[in-house]
Amino acid sequence: MTIKYLKKASKTPETETATAQAVVNEMLAEIEKNGEAAVRAYAKTLDKWDGEMVVTKAQLAENAKSVPEQVRKDIDFAIEQVTNFALAQRDSLKEFSTELHPGVTAGQRVLPVNVAGCYAPAGRYAHIASAYMGVATAKAAGVKTIIACSGPFRGGSMHPYLMYAFNKAGADVIMTLGGVQAIASMAFGLFTGKPADVIVGPGNKFVAEAKRTLFGKVGIDVFAGPSEVGIIADETADPAIVASDLVGQAEHGHETPAWLFTTSQALAEDVMKRVPVLIEALPPTARDAAGAAWRDYGEVMLCDTRDEVVEISDRYASEHLEVHATDLDWWLETLTCYGSLFLGEETTVAYGDKASGPNHVLPTKGAARYSGGLSVHKFLKTFTWQKMTREAARDIGLATARISRLEGMEAHARTADDRLAKYFPGETFDLGEPVKV
Repeated sequence: MTIKYLKKASKTPETETATAQAVVNEMLAEIEKNGEAAVRAYAKTLDKWDGEMVVTKAQLAENAKSVPEQVRKDIDFAIEQVTNFALAQRDSLKEFSTELHPGVTAGQRVLPVNVAGCYAPAGRYAHIASAYMGVATAKAAGVKTIIACSGPFRGGSMHPYLMYAFNKAGADVIMTLGGVQAIASMAFGLFTGKPADVIVGPGNKFVAEAKRTLFGKVGIDVFAGPSEVGIIADETADPAIVASDLVGQAEHGHETPAWLFTTSQALAEDVMKRVPVLIEALPPTARDAAGAAWRDYGEVMLCDTRDEVVEISDRYASEHLEVHATDLDWWLETLTCYGSLFLGEETTVAYGDKASGPNHVLPTKGAARYSGGLSVHKFLKTFTWQKMTREAARDIGLATARISRLEGMEAHARTADDRLAKYFPGETFDLGEPVKV
């Protein structure tokens, strides 16, 4: 493979992970020990919030009145898009039963978890879209109780538009609570008495580490890191659009990787000239984030062939992967590792982040090699069941007894022996050699 780095990152998301682990472990231990009191103390210290955690129905109704009509319409439209896609995903997973052997019937049931925790961050930006991405998807899955959390926004209470999105998407309990303390509260059932079975939603490195640490006690969507964008572009791509999309994602934060995989050196050089200009034109908050992200994590890779592009793109396994190149069907068929794929100039990460329908909570840090992002399936459990006739138990019992004894598991074998003796008295069977040790 011939790959030339025209720009190489000086950092990786992994370099920032270790600093979060010690902080999160200490906080989780304190919250598990002292419960709601510890959460209130962290909320006051970290977020300057000492109001009530659980938002009342009256507050939700009053908040909805304060949201401008066009904002409500836009949020409602996006919720409908996300819900419809999630419902289509739900329909793709079916319950079934099948006869595996004469008299042996087995099947699958698909049931939602009972309690889901949905988190939306409240730091640099008002993450309105994250509110409905989690809640609407859980609702489509049929989750009985949905608990939603987001922290105070810029020194006040929860952002009013985010609160509206949580409520409109179908959250049953909404709490003004952010960071590690929010994840812990949902996991332990604090303030609600309902521990979450699954916790989903994006967040900073401390939120991500809290979810990773609690995984096993609760299910989670993905092992998340900073948001990422990869763009595949050939000589037909518009460098202005490519540069715009790289910057559009880089504003997420100081640690956001932005990668360009291309077969065109002319396009690469053009894009690298444009990106700093676009960053400089941003408002201060976005300029600060995007500037640091591009400086420390931005990469531009030049490849000889599109097959080489696929190989390195699959190795990076971008959270968001755009393709600005000819023969889009080929890329769709050939690429195998990405969180969500955006085919053609007409679509972009921002569309997926906000309103097109597929979920924007996606795998990062290479996790797309083995996992997809948040979907309705994350809130569903597939259970198996089986039953059989006594006649069927003859064949299944004989195989089970003999295999169990080959493994040295005599007690297993005897559960088959006992049934064969009961159902077929007087018959003689080859049950294998009894285990001696």
